[in-house]
Amino acid sequence: MSIEYDYHHLHHAKEQSKSRKTLWVTLMLTLFFTLVEIVGGVLSNSLALLSDSAHMISDVFALGLSMIAIKLATRPPNARFTFGFLRFEIVASFLNGLALCIIALGIFIEGIQRIIHPQPIQLALMLGIASIGFIVNLVLTLVLHQSVKEENNLNVQSALWHFFGDLLSSFGVIMSSIVIYYSGLLWFDPLISMVIGGIIFTGGSKIIKESFLILMESVPDKYNLDEIRAVIANVQGVEDVHEMHLWAVSTDHYSLTAHVFISPNIQPFCVILAINETLKSKYGIEHATIQIEHAEINPHGEYGKDFLRKQQSRID
Repeated sequence: MSIEYDYHHLHHAKEQSKSRKTLWVTLMLTLFFTLVEIVGGVLSNSLALLSDSAHMISDVFALGLSMIAIKLATRPPNARFTFGFLRFEIVASFLNGLALCIIALGIFIEGIQRIIHPQPIQLALMLGIASIGFIVNLVLTLVLHQSVKEENNLNVQSALWHFFGDLLSSFGVIMSSIVIYYSGLLWFDPLISMVIGGIIFTGGSKIIKESFLILMESVPDKYNLDEIRAVIANVQGVEDVHEMHLWAVSTDHYSLTAHVFISPNIQPFCVILAINETLKSKYGIEHATIQIEHAEINPHGEYGKDFLRKQQSRID
C-alpha cells in the first residue's frame, strides 16, 4: 500500500502559522541589527558589545534552523520517514543550544584576556548602540513569548532564550558603559561580558537537555510511566501490561506502545478500544499501539511462566 493512502489517525505534521510568521519577522529584524552591532562593536572596541553581536549572529543561525524545522514539520509522512519530519524541530533545537554554549565559552575566554589586558573603549558609541539593541531585543522577546504561549514549539522556545540573553546583554552593556564612564574601570566591560556569557550558557544548556531527552526517546517529564501502566491494567479484560514505551516525537506529539495479556473471555478489539480511549481522555495520548498477546503462545521466558503460575494460583 502506498504511504500516500496510508491512514494515520494522528497527523505526523504541524501547521504552525503563528510560529512561522513570528520567526520571519524576528529573523529580518535580527539580521539588520546584527550588522549594526558588529560595526558598532568594532568601532567602539567594546567586548561586551562584540559579545552581544556574536550572540546576535547565533540568533540568525538559530532562527534560520527554526524556519527550516517549521517548514519541514508541515510535510506529511512518506515511505521512509513514517513519522514525517517533526523530529527535525528537536535536532534544530539541539544545534541551537549547542551554538549558545560554544558562544558563551568563547565570550568567557575573551573576557579573561581583556581583564588581564584592558583596552580603551568608545563609550558614547557603545552606549548608543546598546540602547537601541535593548529596545529591539525587548520587542522581539515579548513577541516570541506571546508566540510560545499560543503555540508550544521547542524551536521558538530556544529562540526566546536567545533573545532573552540578548536583552540581558544589551542591559549589561548599558550598565557597563555607565560604570566605566563614571569610574574609569575598563575591566568592568569584560566582566559584564562574562556575566552575559554565563546567562547565555544557562539558556543553551537548558535547550540541549530538553532536546537531548526527546532525541533519546525518554519518557516525557509530564508523564509517570508506572501510573499509566496501572491505569491500563485496570481496563476491563487486561490481566498484565509489559514492554511499554512512551516517548515524544516532537513537542506535544507523543507515542505509546504496550503489550498486554488479556482475558480469553473478552473481545480483543474491545480491550484495545477501551485502552486507547482511556489514554486519550486521561493523558491526551492519541497515538498508541497496543499489542494483544497470550502468555502460552507468545514466548516471554520466565516473565510469561511467572504470569501463568500466578494466574493458575488465582484459579486454584
